[in-house]
This record gives sequence, structure tokens and C-alpha cells, in this order.
Amino acid sequence: MANFVSRSVVKSAVRTLTTPVPTLAAFSEVVDDILTNNPFGCTAYESAGQSMPAVEKTREAYTARFVYEDSEAVAVATTAIKCPTVAAYNGVVTAVPAATAINTAIGQAGVHATDDDSFSATVRCHDANGELYNVLVTRTTVTVSGYSADAVLATVENWADAVPTLA
Repeated sequence: MANFVSRSVVKSAVRTLTTPVPTLAAFSEVVDDILTNNPFGCTAYESAGQSMPAVEKTREAYTARFVYEDSEAVAVATTAIKCPTVAAYNGVVTAVPAATAINTAIGQAGVHATDDDSFSATVRCHDANGELYNVLVTRTTVTVSGYSADAVLATVENWADAVPTLA
């Protein structure tokens, strides 16, 4: 029986943020900075004959949470809606508290619980050394995964150190 032979060492590292990213706007600024300014010095590449960008958002999700409280401020119901885009999230934040049928069924109006919302975006990056790796940004963490060169982590860490939102 043949043995498995390691071909590479793929690493992952997580930074837990001291305080959660406070707002969707602040979160979007962090992700947009990666996409617009390419702070990791990534390079475009080709895959299956197609030109690929140096950095690319490959996944995103935004969850809005709502609480329904009685007259004594006791939560009687909650709901969460996961949205595929910022625009959908913004639409849900407006639509759910105004949803008369839901409010009538529960007996209370829903209130957006912004501190309980969650945001995440994954950016695929192509390092100048040829490695593809991912940077996952959430409200509470930044994760770098799929890299093998320690210089990749150092570059992302230096960038995160310089972004006050990611302290």
C-alpha cells in the first residue's frame, strides 16, 4: 500500500479583533481597501486560459438580526435574515421592521439589533510568488488561509496593523 507524500504546507492564521467592526460602512471600507488598493501587492494571473484579477471578492454574506420585545422589554421573538449583498442587507433592514404581517403575527414591531448583525467577505489573492490564498474578513476576525510562504502572512499582518478598524 502506498503512503501519502506531502507536496506542500498550507497554512492558516486568525486574528481575533479586540472589538467588532462597528458598522457595515466600516466593514465595507476594509474590504473595499483590499479590492481597490491591493495592499498585499498581489498580481494578476491566468487560470484555465482566463485572465484573473490580482484580488477578487469570491464570497460575501450579511446577516441582519431583529428582536421583537413586549412592553416590559422582554424578547418574545427574534429573526435573522442572511443576505448575499450589501444592497440586499440594506433592503432587509428597511423592510423587516415595516412588515405589517409579521409584526401583527408576533404582536410587536421588530427592531434591528445592529450589534448582533454579522458580515463576512472572502477575498482571493494571488501573491507575486505565485501562491493563491484567501483573506476572510468578518466583524470579529481576519483569517488568512491557503498560503505557505510566511511572507504572505507578514504582508497581511502589516496591512491589518495599519488599519485601525482591525486592531
